[in-house]
Amino acid sequence: MRILVVGAGEVGQTIATTLAELHEVVVVDCDERLVEELTYAYDVLAVHGDGRDIKTLREAEIERADLVVACTDDDDVNTVICATATTIADTFTIARVRHRTLSETWNDHPDAFGVDFMVCTNSLTSEAAFRIAGLPAAEEVDTFVNGLVRMAAFEIDDRSPLGNQTVREIDLDESITIAAIFRDDELILPTGETVIRSTDRIVVIGSASGVTSVADRVSLSSRSASDEVVIAGASEIGLQIAQLFEEHGYHPWIIEQDPDRARNAAEALPKTTVLEEDPADVGFLEREHISDADIVIAALPQDERNLLVSLVARQFGVGETVAIVEHSEYTELFETAGVDVTVNPREETAEEIIRFTRLIPTEKIVLLDHDRAEVIEIVVTEESILADREISDSTANLPEGVIIGAIARAGELVTPRGTTVLRPGDHVVLFVDADVLDEITDVI
Repeated sequence: MRILVVGAGEVGQTIATTLAELHEVVVVDCDERLVEELTYAYDVLAVHGDGRDIKTLREAEIERADLVVACTDDDDVNTVICATATTIADTFTIARVRHRTLSETWNDHPDAFGVDFMVCTNSLTSEAAFRIAGLPAAEEVDTFVNGLVRMAAFEIDDRSPLGNQTVREIDLDESITIAAIFRDDELILPTGETVIRSTDRIVVIGSASGVTSVADRVSLSSRSASDEVVIAGASEIGLQIAQLFEEHGYHPWIIEQDPDRARNAAEALPKTTVLEEDPADVGFLEREHISDADIVIAALPQDERNLLVSLVARQFGVGETVAIVEHSEYTELFETAGVDVTVNPREETAEEIIRFTRLIPTEKIVLLDHDRAEVIEIVVTEESILADREISDSTANLPEGVIIGAIARAGELVTPRGTTVLRPGDHVVLFVDADVLDEITDVI
């Protein structure tokens, strides 16, 4: 597949570098320095120029492109790029936008902008933060098959009852598969005799209730809809997170220093308590008993402020901290400083876009541990080597590094066992080591 990526920022670079091994990738950007760096650092063709300019697009040979991804930091520019591309080439276009206004218009009128698919960064980020916040101790959470299957990653600490036990001894819900263990720089596909150690990061796949039970055991606690949720910042992401909590029976708090934003939040969110204060003001937080909060989500526009708010919340003894981190290079700093979970909008966006480039038709893709592995949802076709075969037989034909984590059939979960027969139409959630993605593409 030939893929034209317009915009060499974090999203564009993530997409380009992830896809370069499997596809022919061309990157267009106005920044000559970035173009030069990409040319020497990665196996991509980089073109200097404005993606709205037909001359630049022709120089990038857009007529040969199967897919055009417009992912600059300007919503309007991305929309124009896609509209321009469709006038000169028969290609599938994806526009990345940050704000909901354009994406909601596109959802209601898909032909409005000449865009085949629109990805809203803020919506994806809000949904990711909500999923993680709703599951104690989870570092990453996602759902598949319309919510029927859940995937989560947990770090095991010294206090966890799961530590120093074999996978078989843990006695998890029968729907749960421990698909992988990340241990230092090693990726382990566990057997029943694999011992889980403290500091391991485990990936589990299964029913929503089963994954919740794992979370409760890892965290030694559970939550209910009456728990205290505090959101720092009435940004668009902060507002969307609060709305999601409201829809699920919570009554969150928003702390916003800007009077206009605070007023707008109060008007838009009837079940949310909005306080017009600085979310990093220690005196205010002490007066409002922030230490009673079960979770604080830092959703301010600046990474530095989100780090400060998270650290102050930790100092007050808040149960869990989640921070939105715009710049991925800061992620390690946040985690080292003690922030429990970080959500990077650019990574969330890249995952959604990369799904369209897979030669295997995928319903959903989640990248794990900085692209070391993926969890993907596929639908078994009649031509697939998985169809009408027992799992034990099917996996013998799959490369090492692939685990069948869950199966959904006609809206019901089917527990994967060696004797389970996969049928055409089944939704299968797979854990895949990134090193064998090429082989998976060839055999499924």
